[in-house]
Amino acid sequence: MNYKKLGNTDLEVSTICLGTMTWGEQNSQQEAFDQMDYALNQGVNFWDTAELYAVPPHKETYGDTEEIIGKWFEKTKKREKVILASKVAGPARDYLRNGENSFTGSNLNAALNNSLKRLKTDYIDLYQLHWPERNVNNFGKLGYVHKENNWNQFEDVLGELEKYIKEGKIRYVGLSNETPWGVLNYLQISKDKNLPRMMSIQNPYSLLNRSYEVGLAEVSIRENIGCLSYSPLASGYLTGKYRNKKFPKGSRLERDWDFWTRYRKPNTENAVEHYFEISKKYNLDISQMSLKFCEIQDFMTSVIIGATTMEQLQTNIESVNVDLSDDVIKEINQVQTIYPNPCP
Repeated sequence: MNYKKLGNTDLEVSTICLGTMTWGEQNSQQEAFDQMDYALNQGVNFWDTAELYAVPPHKETYGDTEEIIGKWFEKTKKREKVILASKVAGPARDYLRNGENSFTGSNLNAALNNSLKRLKTDYIDLYQLHWPERNVNNFGKLGYVHKENNWNQFEDVLGELEKYIKEGKIRYVGLSNETPWGVLNYLQISKDKNLPRMMSIQNPYSLLNRSYEVGLAEVSIRENIGCLSYSPLASGYLTGKYRNKKFPKGSRLERDWDFWTRYRKPNTENAVEHYFEISKKYNLDISQMSLKFCEIQDFMTSVIIGATTMEQLQTNIESVNVDLSDDVIKEINQVQTIYPNPCP
C-alpha cells in the first residue's frame, strides 16, 4: 500500500480509501464486516463514511452505514488502527433535523454527537462538510444561476468546529463538493483568525470527470489541501460492466436507475469504449487503470473506492501496484481531448 500525509496533519493515510456508502443498502452488515477485515489487512487505514449513508439516501436507512462501522469497531476493538472520516450533511433532506441543516449551533452539535454514537467512538479523525450551505452547483448540476442568500458564515463554521476539536471529538476538518471560492475563503479566514484549517477536499474525479483540474488542482498543490476523489470509477462505468448497454443484476444502475443520472450522458459510452480499448491494448484491467490514473495525480491524497463484492474490492486495492506507462497516459489524455469531461 502507498501512503501520503493528509494535508498539514501528522496522519499518514493510504492512497486507497475505503468507501462505505453501499453498506446497509447494496451490502449487508456481514459483507461490510468482510470488506473492513480485508481492507485493513491490506493496509487500507483510511475509511470514509457520512451521516447521510447508505446511498441512495432514504429516511429509513439514514445513519445505517455509520452504525455498521460502529458495530465492527465494537466487535474487533480496532478503532485505533483506522483513520476515520465522516461527513455532516448540508441542507436538502427534510428528514435530517427537519431540513434545517446548518454547520453551526444545535444542528452541528446533533449531527456530530449522533455520528459518534452510531460509530461507537469518541472521536472522528476527519470531519467533513458534505456539501456547502450556500447555492453552488454540485452532484453533476450544470448551468450555474447565482442566488444571493447572503451566506458568509465561514468564520462562524470554523469557530464552531474549533469547539469540537478542543473537546477532542474531532481531530481535523475537511470539505466536500466545494468550489475554489469556498476553499480559498475557508483557508484565508482560518489563517487570519487562527481558526482550524481545512485539510482536504472530497470532490469527484475520474477519467470521465477531470473538472477538478480546472481551478481546484492548483489550490490543492499550492495550499497543501489534497483531493479525496469520490466516484473514481464513475458509479461502475469505468469497470466496463455497462458496455454495450448491459446492466448486470444487482449493479447500481440496475437497482436504482433513476438515481444514478450523473453518468448517463451522451458521450459516456463513447469515452468508456476508448478507455476500455486502451486498457486492452496495454493488458491492463480498466478499473485498475482508472484508479491508478487518479492516484498518481499531484493534487491527489487518496482515492475513495466503493466495492459491492470482495472481488471488486480486491481488484480496486491492487490498483496501487499497477504502473501506467507514458504511452498509456498519453492515450488517456488524447481521449480526454476528444470527449472532455463527459460526466461533470
